[in-house]
Amino acid sequence: MKLGLSIGGRGGHFSLNMEMIDEAENLGFDSLWTSESWGHDAVTPATWALARTSRIKVGTGIIQLTTRTPTTVANTAITLDHLSDGRFILGLGPSGPQVVEGWHGVPYGKPLTRLREYVSIVRAILERKEPLNYQGEHYQFPYKSEGATGLGIPLKSILHGNPSMKIVTGAISPAGVEAAAEIVDGFIPIYMDPTRFDVFEEHIEAGFAKTGDGKSLETFDVMPMCYINIDEDVEVASRPVRENLSFYIGGMGARNKNFYCDYAKRIGFESEAQNIQDLFLDGKRGEAAAAVPQELIDQVALVGSRKRIVEKLSDWKTAAKQRHVDTLIARANSKEALQLLAETVL
Repeated sequence: MKLGLSIGGRGGHFSLNMEMIDEAENLGFDSLWTSESWGHDAVTPATWALARTSRIKVGTGIIQLTTRTPTTVANTAITLDHLSDGRFILGLGPSGPQVVEGWHGVPYGKPLTRLREYVSIVRAILERKEPLNYQGEHYQFPYKSEGATGLGIPLKSILHGNPSMKIVTGAISPAGVEAAAEIVDGFIPIYMDPTRFDVFEEHIEAGFAKTGDGKSLETFDVMPMCYINIDEDVEVASRPVRENLSFYIGGMGARNKNFYCDYAKRIGFESEAQNIQDLFLDGKRGEAAAAVPQELIDQVALVGSRKRIVEKLSDWKTAAKQRHVDTLIARANSKEALQLLAETVL
């Protein structure tokens, strides 16, 4: 199993912890991952991290694709790939309607259709076999619809892209996981119970079947994010995970459309997830966090004493042997956590 590290700021000021980044590279971590929200982007910190490191890969986890043209992202990916000697991983996804329409002010559209078209266009640019000519539901190159001058012509990238550049997406819903398995090279679930691959397996296999080329887990990367927090007091160690889970299960979506709430239900916490969501949406955030069961935290995170975490890591290592996990992307705030992962896994 490879190890990754989620990097980025929290709160009202953005910064990168270069000591953690250097430690991850020195320990042999495979990758760093940046995120994007309604405040900071994923590309700027990825660029910064690539410039400050020499061996470790850096991926965007994820670029919000709805508000960037596929050609803009292809330009970015090619440039970072060249400058980093091939260490850039392109992670992109459609996000959710609350963010796309609420923060970016554009229509959400059909997210999986958009993802399919987007990846096709980016790959065509990277392959550089011919000038870009694509007519889809969301994207047209050259553009010929309302307002067009009629002067657009198919163009080919001046820079030579890397056709084998890894492209991944964020996914956790059944439809999103199936689309990922069909369209891209891997996916990042924000949470995962390593013993419950069954909630993904059917949808991954369905996506593989659509490709018709024998695609399998041997070449498809499952890269879940996972909190790791060391403290002899399990409750103290669990606190940031509890708050994060309550925020995603409770508030990252509408009452009838929340992928994270649905995932918690699929791994056995149906009534608990519904209660968390109800409390959160009713404005009772403290109660929502308190309602997150320790059992759920333990299934998707690594918290507690060093001994407790090492014991839980056995589930992750078993999943890795089965190719159910390729990379564990740690969400950690201490060098000790990174060192424990490296000692136990690498």
